[in-house]
Amino acid sequence: MSPWPPIEPARQRAEAVRHRAAELGFDACGITTSVPPGSGDAFRRALAEGRHGEMSWLARNADRRTRPDLVLPGVRSVVLVAASYGDGRRDSEEVPSPGPGRSTGLVARYARHADYHEILAPGLTALAGFIEAMGPEGSRAVWYTDTGPVLERDLGQRAGLGFVGKHTGLISRHWGNWFLIGEVLTTVDLAPDRPERNHCGRCTRCLDACPTGALPAPFTLDARRCISYLTIELKGSIPEEYRPLVGNRIFGCDDCLAACPWNRFAREGARMRSAARPDLGQPDLVEWLGLDEPSFRARFRGTPLFRTKRRGVLRNVCVALGNVGTVADLPALQAASGDAEPLVAEHAEWAIGQIRRRESGSGSGTTGV
Repeated sequence: MSPWPPIEPARQRAEAVRHRAAELGFDACGITTSVPPGSGDAFRRALAEGRHGEMSWLARNADRRTRPDLVLPGVRSVVLVAASYGDGRRDSEEVPSPGPGRSTGLVARYARHADYHEILAPGLTALAGFIEAMGPEGSRAVWYTDTGPVLERDLGQRAGLGFVGKHTGLISRHWGNWFLIGEVLTTVDLAPDRPERNHCGRCTRCLDACPTGALPAPFTLDARRCISYLTIELKGSIPEEYRPLVGNRIFGCDDCLAACPWNRFAREGARMRSAARPDLGQPDLVEWLGLDEPSFRARFRGTPLFRTKRRGVLRNVCVALGNVGTVADLPALQAASGDAEPLVAEHAEWAIGQIRRRESGSGSGTTGV
């Protein structure tokens, strides 16, 4: 039997949900209705133009992403929660300087933690159960964190969690850009929060910061040019025209996020703090290039990098070495050029050519970070 009287008003239920979310370690919580997100037409247009690249699941689930009632029949409310992965550092500290005799890489901030899916899952499971229990018999609640057919950033703005910035990410006035989102869809009626309005103003710092021009216009992302897509979602070869622009980034890119002035309010969050992996912050590229399959699994199991597999991570390491490596890194790259994985071997050959051209003084096709 539900511990909540059937006459309990939606506003009180919503307040109880926010309180429970805070108890579970989430840094913010907002609630919205199940009305279809307003960005549906823009989402379909992006698919029609092919801006999603090889992320075919976006097109397969297009109808469900724009219709919450197709995800959960009878849905009444959507609860959005945030978990900050900010670490309190200034954005100018984002790109590490190589140590003496070392070529180092850069991993996106969120990935310098254990896999956020696993970190957020227990809290979201508990929150969904709490919501179901407060509703009438037969109430349902399902949760996702970047795993379901939900346009979560649009819903997040409607729930007051933040506003969609010109880089298409969600920005919080209290947490900046450094936070992850989870959502619970439920048949329980909860009073919605006030939507957040956009606070970008005339600022275009995020657009100007993108190394590859993946943000051709405000609120428009072409994933095919995005370094996060190229180093994580793309499974094959990184197009040669983009390789020099990747710099020493080996998993994701934070440039557009780091450029946002709202980060001055960013704080370290409660739930992600214990999941930090400092060893992923400034990796030695040559060391990572030498990882075989067992050592790769041992090093990265339980982290976001694991999903890209050894072939993807080492592909990215080769590109980074091609951009920032020296002659001291050539032996490791020459060994990698004979790797049994063709994707790794191909990018190692490219990196060798880049370093040799750079060392010969031509500088053709290379760049720093």
